[in-house]
Amino acid sequence: MTDLLVKLYDLPDLKPALDTVGKQAVVVRRAMASEKRLVTSWVKGLFGDGWASECDVAFSRMPIACVIAISGDRIIGFACHDSTCRNFFGPIGIDPADRQKGIGRTVLLYTMHAMAQAGFAYAIIGAAGPMGFFEKWVNAFPIPGSTPGIYPAPIKNKRL
Repeated sequence: MTDLLVKLYDLPDLKPALDTVGKQAVVVRRAMASEKRLVTSWVKGLFGDGWASECDVAFSRMPIACVIAISGDRIIGFACHDSTCRNFFGPIGIDPADRQKGIGRTVLLYTMHAMAQAGFAYAIIGAAGPMGFFEKWVNAFPIPGSTPGIYPAPIKNKRL
């Protein structure tokens, strides 16, 4: 899959996205250290070990490099940065029951703005899944020659 590049100095305003999800009583914010096990367990349950591992690394950054979306007392989305590599965005995931409500866009923008505030001029979205989503909301564009990218083939633990 292709990597994408995002100009962090030219991001859309975050406020309209926050207002949209706020009307649905959804809060998007940086995760807290005390939430690490809850967040990584939730990520593992919905998205698997690989993303949970990347999320775990995001909690080792200071400030924490994991953004979460919360509805009431439950996590409904997350995004990380600086996990696989510095300056990399991802993974990002929204509970399937809560998709198509603007939550993914808000979590994406919140995280990209956090990366800009950390001093990055560009963000790399490694092995981007739904490229159209990133192109639409943060004007991401493909990095030529970035396939297969930094991600190696997955390890398959088999007994010898």
